[in-house]
Amino acid sequence: MQGFQGFLWLLSAALIIFSGFALFDAAVRREDAYRAADKKTKPFWLIILGLAFVVNLIFNILSFLPIIGLIATIVYMVDVRPAIRALPGGGRSQRGSSSDGPYGPWNGGR
Repeated sequence: MQGFQGFLWLLSAALIIFSGFALFDAAVRREDAYRAADKKTKPFWLIILGLAFVVNLIFNILSFLPIIGLIATIVYMVDVRPAIRALPGGGRSQRGSSSDGPYGPWNGGR
């Protein structure tokens, strides 16, 4: 019985890490990337993934709520994340100069 409890604890920890990673990934993506990929909005995914993370923290793995959170996390990781990453820039905010072109900084023909 002790081995089964250890397995459930490891499974619960893996779900928390997985949903936490998905929540962090959704938070660092640009808001307009979600619209460009024709997915729901960024606040929608942050709420869904945040709820999944909290549910995984609070409820036992044998409850049905963590399973629903796992399904939402899997949908984000399998459907939404690849669509956003396929966009130019990977959906992350660019930190370059405003004069940067597609091949690097524009230097005025120097």
